[in-house]
Amino acid sequence: MSLNLDTAQAIVAEAFAVRLERGFKPLTVVVLDAGGHLVAAARQDGASNNRFEIAQGKAYGALALGMGSRALMERAEQQPYFIASATAALGGRLVPVPGGVLVLGDDGSVQGAVGISGESSDNDEAAASAAIKAVGLTAQIA
Repeated sequence: MSLNLDTAQAIVAEAFAVRLERGFKPLTVVVLDAGGHLVAAARQDGASNNRFEIAQGKAYGALALGMGSRALMERAEQQPYFIASATAALGGRLVPVPGGVLVLGDDGSVQGAVGISGESSDNDEAAASAAIKAVGLTAQIA
């Protein structure tokens, strides 16, 4: 199974609500299905340029390597040549910093990924995780 449009749009809305609650800077949110296809994306007024590409790279990298982008960052610190090679193999679409979170269904299967950019990487990840949980799914950050 994979994320549908209604769920993806709900995740975007929840991420924007988290932004308001926590006083974060404007966010850009990208939701990909399990195959890495774009389902929903939105950029808040005031978000800086190229945030879409960063958010997409966080989500796409998480899906491609089967782990949240925080785990990718840790792996990049331990195995920089592997992450550089994976980034090249993915056409540059891998951003190994927190903010890319896998979305798991009730059965533990990967439904897609959420990538957020606009705040600190830790806050991007917090917004993604909270938004995923708010729609009743499980967030996997590692």
